[in-house]
Amino acid sequence: MGAKGQAQQGRWRDQWWVIGLLVLVIGVAVRLGFRGWSAWPEALVGGVFYAGFLTWFLMRRRRQDAKAVGTEPDRVPELERRIAKNGELPDDPAEQEAMVRLIRRREEKLRRSRRWAFPMLGVIFLGMPLLWFTSGDVPAGLWTLGFGVAFMSWMIWFNRRFVRRMVAMRQRIEGVGGVGGIEGVGGRA
Repeated sequence: MGAKGQAQQGRWRDQWWVIGLLVLVIGVAVRLGFRGWSAWPEALVGGVFYAGFLTWFLMRRRRQDAKAVGTEPDRVPELERRIAKNGELPDDPAEQEAMVRLIRRREEKLRRSRRWAFPMLGVIFLGMPLLWFTSGDVPAGLWTLGFGVAFMSWMIWFNRRFVRRMVAMRQRIEGVGGVGGIEGVGGRA
């Protein structure tokens, strides 16, 4: 499938309202699951608030990424999908340069957050069960501990896989050792 076919595939998933609706549905479902049907007004208000905030945050990040790499905000999710799936290289040299700049931007963000992001998530997801255990609610502590271990394992696996795919895509575009690659995109990381 060519670049045009990939651009059309998944485009509806990149719209702001789809992201907001997904966050709203998940947020309301989780709150209703924990608090019961009687808490539906609180769940709906909280879900709308979090959906609005997360949608604003993700769209802001998409605009910043697009500005930094020199492409349109609507193109950023497609470039990220190509990187994540280790897919086809773009045919357009300008789009290849934008992809390399996006990869370098993601690598820099990962480097900057390496020292604090995973330890903080570990404290949150593995420290919360301690609060449940000390309050005497052992089943909630066990559920939280199980979720925390599963989530942290998934995050570590996903992060390592994404980093490997970013490096592989960058090397495919630039060529191993920079031979036959894009000139003027920047030095090797």
